[in-house]
Amino acid sequence: MNDFSANVLHINYSDNSGGAARSAYKIHSGLRDISWKSRMLVRWKVTQDSDVDDIRSQNPLVKFGDGVGRKVIDRWLNLQYLYYPSSFALMKHPWFQSADILQIYNLHGFTGFFTYRALPKISNQKPVVWRLSDMWPLTGHCSYSYECDRWKTGCGACPHLDEYPALSRDTTALLWRIKKEVYKCSKIVLVATNNWMKKALQSSPLMGHFPVDIIPNGIDTNIFHPLSQVEARKTFGIPSNRKVVLFAAYQIWEIRKGGQYVHDVMQKVAASGIDNLTLIVMGKGANSWADDPNYQTMKIEFTSNDQVLANAYAAADVYLHPAIVENFPNTVLESMGCGTTCVAFNTGGVSDVVLHLETGYLARHKDIDDMAKGVKLLLENPELLERLSNNCQNFIASEYTLERQAQRHAHLYHKLLDLSK
Repeated sequence: MNDFSANVLHINYSDNSGGAARSAYKIHSGLRDISWKSRMLVRWKVTQDSDVDDIRSQNPLVKFGDGVGRKVIDRWLNLQYLYYPSSFALMKHPWFQSADILQIYNLHGFTGFFTYRALPKISNQKPVVWRLSDMWPLTGHCSYSYECDRWKTGCGACPHLDEYPALSRDTTALLWRIKKEVYKCSKIVLVATNNWMKKALQSSPLMGHFPVDIIPNGIDTNIFHPLSQVEARKTFGIPSNRKVVLFAAYQIWEIRKGGQYVHDVMQKVAASGIDNLTLIVMGKGANSWADDPNYQTMKIEFTSNDQVLANAYAAADVYLHPAIVENFPNTVLESMGCGTTCVAFNTGGVSDVVLHLETGYLARHKDIDDMAKGVKLLLENPELLERLSNNCQNFIASEYTLERQAQRHAHLYHKLLDLSK
């Protein structure tokens, strides 16, 4: 079996737009790098990859049906993603027919593209692996439940109807029950990227009966590796004597990413006596970030250029990750790969990689005093910072590379194909 490779088909909303899509594309590319046949069907194609195609059927009647599903079922009736005929037409696509394994990712989004009601039929034709990027498959509608545990008992009376993907009225109990019935008839192996998600899956009345493997994210260590801090700072015009903290998010004002805590944390760090303090804010909306007289602020709007990201990580002394709900953030892995130590709240899968005072500083959840304490500790102790930086680099290089990620998926596929014979 060691020399065996198979044909894998990935289903996602995009091939390389957004964090979940970037993760999916890295798995797809990594499999090809270890000589597996890999293709993707997506709703939005942004690369020029010939192994990526549009998931939507070219049949005009099927496309019309998809439009009805989005406008009537999703928006008017608030019954998200129940009716997309192209999801069933997918089984006629030659890439589906030639695939040995089907791997699915995010089946939700602002523009629906796939109905999970197709899973029973699809999973009885092909082995299906579902890699979870958030909690949506476990809930009546939301991608993260925050403090709410209703997903464990049937949803309804949802306190977070505006949480992505939002509902205008509460249909969560019905959607939860529909998912339960669909999953009962499906054959799926789940992939969690971290221990927090695995525990959530095992606690779920919807998905707790499915087998779960942990396969963490991998990053491109040819890009996200230790760089000269002096040279990285030159690219942004940052003097070498500054104490630099980086906060980065795809959308910096997204509540769950914790941007609302950064100002208070930085003020506490500045008030503690740290001089020459600079905050880099990077992501969509950065230009709207308010300056503060107690420290310098540098703003970098969102970029998809990985080399710019790597330079930003390398320019910083500390990467600040104040997310309050989280799955398994690529930014933390990328920062650590560049040797930049992370100070983060203890949430989601962050604690799998930010090991307290071993690879970073793990602050108590939503405790800005503890987070500020961690930033101050690292900025004032160069020897500690250097030790943690070296630990970060070694940890990422041994466990979180794209090759390791691809190999772990290949190992799972081998097991599934053996069992399916």
